Amino acid sequence: MLESCLHCFHSRGEKVDLEFELNRRLFRRMHMAVTSPYDHGPVLFPQVEDIEDGGLVRPATLDMNRIALYDPRVGFNRPQMQAVTAIARLPRGTIPFIVFGPPGTGKTVTIVEAILQVLAWDPEARILACAPSNNGADIIADRLCDSLSTSQLFRLNAPSRVNNVSRRLESYSLQYDDGSFRVPAPETIMQYRVVVSTCASGCLPHGVGVPNGHFTHIFIDEAGQASEPEVMIPIQMNADANTTIVLAGDPKQLGPVIRSPIARRLGLDISYLDRLMARDMYKSVANRGVTYVKLIKNWRSHRSIIEFPDQQFYDGELEACADPSAAEWCLGWDKLSNPRYPIIFHAIKCQDLRESSSPSWFNIEEASAVMDYVRDLRYDQPDEEIGVITPYRAQVGKLRTLLQADFPEVKVGTTEEFQGDERHAIIVSTVRSSLDFVEFDVRHTLGFVANPRRFNVAMTRAKSVLIIVGDPDVLGLDPLWRRFLNRIHTNGGWKGQRIPWAPAAEVADGFIDDHLPYDAQMLAQSELDLRNVLAGTSAMGLEALDEVEVLEADADLYWHEDE
Repeated sequence: MLESCLHCFHSRGEKVDLEFELNRRLFRRMHMAVTSPYDHGPVLFPQVEDIEDGGLVRPATLDMNRIALYDPRVGFNRPQMQAVTAIARLPRGTIPFIVFGPPGTGKTVTIVEAILQVLAWDPEARILACAPSNNGADIIADRLCDSLSTSQLFRLNAPSRVNNVSRRLESYSLQYDDGSFRVPAPETIMQYRVVVSTCASGCLPHGVGVPNGHFTHIFIDEAGQASEPEVMIPIQMNADANTTIVLAGDPKQLGPVIRSPIARRLGLDISYLDRLMARDMYKSVANRGVTYVKLIKNWRSHRSIIEFPDQQFYDGELEACADPSAAEWCLGWDKLSNPRYPIIFHAIKCQDLRESSSPSWFNIEEASAVMDYVRDLRYDQPDEEIGVITPYRAQVGKLRTLLQADFPEVKVGTTEEFQGDERHAIIVSTVRSSLDFVEFDVRHTLGFVANPRRFNVAMTRAKSVLIIVGDPDVLGLDPLWRRFLNRIHTNGGWKGQRIPWAPAAEVADGFIDDHLPYDAQMLAQSELDLRNVLAGTSAMGLEALDEVEVLEADADLYWHEDE
């Protein structure tokens, strides 16, 4: 509708002013959730003594062997079996149970199997399963469709959602004649054994009159990606003291998107999952199988791809279990520097640029190099199995334009858009190739430099080949990147410009003298340039923003659907 109206004005040569207002529905629901009367201590602020009081114990091998699995793959994965068994037998109203799922370890498979086992174990169980985004909720619902009928499973969609669900899930939803979604009456919702929705729409059952405590279990997948108030929407609007809470996610990957610098300083960028997992009762190895389970079998990537993130983020516990036919597909490819090592770092020294009215960076030379790699890969790999990740919106736009004509199925997006995704081949364009603003980037953890979570997500999406195009002088400012680049160089995966430091030298955890190699004049000039960019933006009639918010928008933080 908006597009057709704009086309009409454009065809008549008229100028129009558009003003968009923020939809405050999600924020209202978060406020409503955190001010609700629900205050069950073991769920909100669990204590060590709650473990014994709740009767929590590690599942015995005999208990695991007694389970009749819906997905036989789980039977060959002891951590998954432990998680499924523990969840199925959790006492009502106990402390939250956490499924810690590093990349490619089958977290969603575990959650789906656990839901089905709860239903089998407890005939009275009623489950609300949520995820922060519609895509995440659709994945859970779609996998449950294999085992549950339309009378048992309901995909609760917000009335405002655009009808882009699969045909399969349409039969599990309720729609008006015009195709829009509707929320059924409370007695209808209460007939289903499983209701799946987004976290934001998790308040709808309560809103139409479903009583608190009707749902015996509430599952939150990707719980680390949503803010704590957002995760509290389905919990505090539906739970009572007897409701069991299960969280799944990875605190080492991207957390919630919080735009406000004030909100970040007040701690809203710390998710509910992060807050709980920082407590000793969820960190202790002795409590594995009791309060949480850590999945350790990586079914996605070649061993060389997962090895460095495993050591840096997961205590070296991940086991490379991917099917060799997929993981080793690229070995021997003539573009690999080392035919037995499926990682390339293409060192390129070029120029990063910005449009005059935007603070977002792009890099034409890197985009051209990405294009060449895509062209080389697609002879042996379908376009849809190639992904391109870059941290800046401007570079996403340039790459999409460049690839659209010949490679329309290649996915190009920011790191946030790739969380939870995977491709046989991943190409990463890091963009930054000058020291201007890099200190600002480091202070505010933008792009890839000095942002471990964004680094972790980007480097763990590939199944069989990972290609990084970037400037080592910029990336090497960060100790994490420098260690990674040293490893690539040692394994013969380096291409292009020579490595600008001694790769065998030990890398300290911090920067030299705790700061980057700037003199005061360079820093002052960088800050002045930044203010000029903002002033130019305001001069064009655009609202001036706080400099931190502008540059964090530059990192293209992904804002999922509010419903």
